Amino acid sequence: MRVCVIGTGYVGLVTGVCLAHIGHHVICVDNNEEKVKLMQSGQAPIFEPGLSELMRSSSEAGHLEFTTDLAAGVAHGEILFIAVGTPPLPTGESDTRYVEAVARGIGTHLDGAYKVIVNKSTVPIGSGDWVKMIVMDGVAESHKSLVTAGGVSKAHSLEEMAAGFEVVSNPEFLREGSAVYDTFNPDRIVLGGNSPKAIAMMQELYTPLIERQYAEDKSLPPVPVLVTDLSSAEMIKYAANAFLATKISFINEVANICDRVGADVTEVAKGIGLDSRISNKFLQAGIGWGGSCFPKDVLALTHIAEDYGYDTKLLKATVSVNQYQRLLAVEKLKQELKMLKAKTIGLLGLTFKPDTDDLRDAPALNLIEELNRLGAKVKAYDPIISSSGMRHGLTGVIVETDPERLADGCDALVLVTDWEQFAKLDYEKMAKLMNHPILIDGRNFLDPEALKSAGFHYVGIGR
Repeated sequence: MRVCVIGTGYVGLVTGVCLAHIGHHVICVDNNEEKVKLMQSGQAPIFEPGLSELMRSSSEAGHLEFTTDLAAGVAHGEILFIAVGTPPLPTGESDTRYVEAVARGIGTHLDGAYKVIVNKSTVPIGSGDWVKMIVMDGVAESHKSLVTAGGVSKAHSLEEMAAGFEVVSNPEFLREGSAVYDTFNPDRIVLGGNSPKAIAMMQELYTPLIERQYAEDKSLPPVPVLVTDLSSAEMIKYAANAFLATKISFINEVANICDRVGADVTEVAKGIGLDSRISNKFLQAGIGWGGSCFPKDVLALTHIAEDYGYDTKLLKATVSVNQYQRLLAVEKLKQELKMLKAKTIGLLGLTFKPDTDDLRDAPALNLIEELNRLGAKVKAYDPIISSSGMRHGLTGVIVETDPERLADGCDALVLVTDWEQFAKLDYEKMAKLMNHPILIDGRNFLDPEALKSAGFHYVGIGR
């Protein structure tokens, strides 16, 4: 099928590349010329395991193109994905200006050929109908221009152009660091819409994934496809992220109680995770959640509820627990070192989770800010940030090039991101380089006994 993906951020690029890999002809559109040139040269603008390789192979096979030409993308695609960002406004609302601009642009370039316009961006409930209205505004503008120029044929009347598209909601459930895997091994595919023709085209698009043709385990049953109305599909995305965020905040709350009563939250998590109604996923206590989705989506859902007269007490508590958890490592440092002024603190990890270069709403940023406020010197080492030279958004921290340089002269280390590499560091050597070999394990990721044997005083979360 012919596909156009508008927006090559995290979701758009992964979606476009993976659809091209399974055989569709995909054109990705972005208004950032430098970014498009980078992708045309075969380089991915984001770090995601496996993405660069698929991007290059699909481009070489002629299945994947990149352009700044929206008109060309719209003309090419039978299915048009809107995958631009919806960042949070100061109020907590989603900023939908980019979605609006793309929807209007699509409308101005429609030519009467049938198109399925897919909301892949995370948008407020009710945005499907809103996007259809905005596309129609674009269609009307284009039609008016054609009338003025005398270029409207009977085949392209306003009514016929309006009947030439449908809007579908197709929320994404990709995890940064595992997005390529998640695309080929989805738990479910959600399609929201009112048009049987549009839904049938989306099912055809995803048939190779539904049939597990690209899954690691091809013996699994077909991927469940949930077909629902637009609003329910939009709500599913928000509800999924809000639930996962709540589950993490719950186990963090339990961890804080464990710290006070002498229980070990890792054992508690195992015990409750064996209950099939609960499961063990997202029960790793630590210093809280971050990234581009959970914070934005929980706040957006809270704001949507308030617009309709409902106070989301549980979701507000979820956010409150997470805000407290962000700085728990600082409280533990105070307990160990007393005064933090003029102390040197090393952070193991900067990104909000492993296997990504994403610093958006990363707990490390809060730690850096608070440690600076308390007069500490902050250093950090991150496998991707340190090697890539990325420093955008980082202030008040010295980014070291290797773990030993990080440890040298430190009064304590804080494990912030559970990169797999951090389980295999030479902690014995690092302990000898430190003023005080103290390690705060902000993810309960490391082996306490191994750290103690290496000479560290180990402090976990809820342990």
